[in-house]
Amino acid sequence: MKIEMLRAKLHRGTVTDADLNYEGSISIDPKLYKAAGMLEYEKVDVLNITNGARLTTYIINGKEGEICLNGAAARLAHKGDKVIICTYCSLDMDEAQNHKPNVILLDDANKIKETI
Repeated sequence: MKIEMLRAKLHRGTVTDADLNYEGSISIDPKLYKAAGMLEYEKVDVLNITNGARLTTYIINGKEGEICLNGAAARLAHKGDKVIICTYCSLDMDEAQNHKPNVILLDDANKIKETI
């Protein structure tokens, strides 16, 4: 049997922009998502701490410090909103017992504050 587990998380990122007219996705500074072990084009859930919205999209490369929701997702966040960006993995029950996700805590400027 497999179980879905949190694989990686960027915690308390600040939305730097929301671009309704851009092709859908989330633009993230590569330094941030790579520090968490995430990949470009990987599926992510975006949890908006500010308004409670949740959405699923995929990562594309952004500029330094950027977290920008694009396309339809831009309707679910505003500049300055706090978000959590998560990826998941499917593990056997035995693997899941010892699994620890990669968690990156961000400051208000989307700089890495701490790695857990």
